Amino acid sequence: MLTVISPAKRLNETAPAGLSDPIFASGARALAKIARTLSVDDLCKMMDISPALGALNHARFAGFARAHTFAAAHVFDGDTYTGLDYASLEADARHWADGHLRILSGLYGLLRPMDAIAPYRLEMGSRLANPKGAMLYAFWGDKIAKALLAQAQSVGARAVVNCASVEYFGAVDQKALNLPVITPVFLEEQDGQAKIVSFWAKQARGAMARFLCTHHVTDPNDLRGFNLGGYRHCPDQSSTERIVFKRPYLPANQAALAAH
Repeated sequence: MLTVISPAKRLNETAPAGLSDPIFASGARALAKIARTLSVDDLCKMMDISPALGALNHARFAGFARAHTFAAAHVFDGDTYTGLDYASLEADARHWADGHLRILSGLYGLLRPMDAIAPYRLEMGSRLANPKGAMLYAFWGDKIAKALLAQAQSVGARAVVNCASVEYFGAVDQKALNLPVITPVFLEEQDGQAKIVSFWAKQARGAMARFLCTHHVTDPNDLRGFNLGGYRHCPDQSSTERIVFKRPYLPANQAALAAH
């Protein structure tokens, strides 16, 4: 199976360098060229960010062509990447990730773990006018889906495990993808109520991606064995396309997920 995750807003600019070129590097250059024409205020409004972040990303786009680059799976530093903890993966798990783990990106479209990328912030839902339309979804069209399909076929993957957010997976044209999509859902149970808590769900999606790479999972049925951080599969709430996990909302469980 091929697994997809979202990028992160927070970056670790002490990360190691990348080893490969992104498949849509030319698309990233085209978007960066458009973005560098925007003012700091334009960027703040487009992504709802502070003036300081607007100035930082204005400078990043201005210097994009000559920027130092980093490995994608190392430079992204958000909650999903805490769960993934790519740096601690064994060599065989990293090798599996090279073929089976992909990162969706507003600027780069689709990334492998060790692709070399410049620091940036450009969220997939951004209204950045481009030759294809008013938003990044229009710019990418069915390109991401077709690339995922080609990469899945190259490694014999027969399904996509969607560990990305709704915003980012919305850039995958599922008709063009033409593969079954399985979406894990992670619930926290407290006082008889079970709900998604964004912070923990993001970490759990990263931990699921790690589980898939570590165990070289190819059979969708084996997803049910995921149990990091106290999560357990809920067969009565799951379906072929949506596999649900739940755990008691306890401090010990949260600590176990962070440490996995």
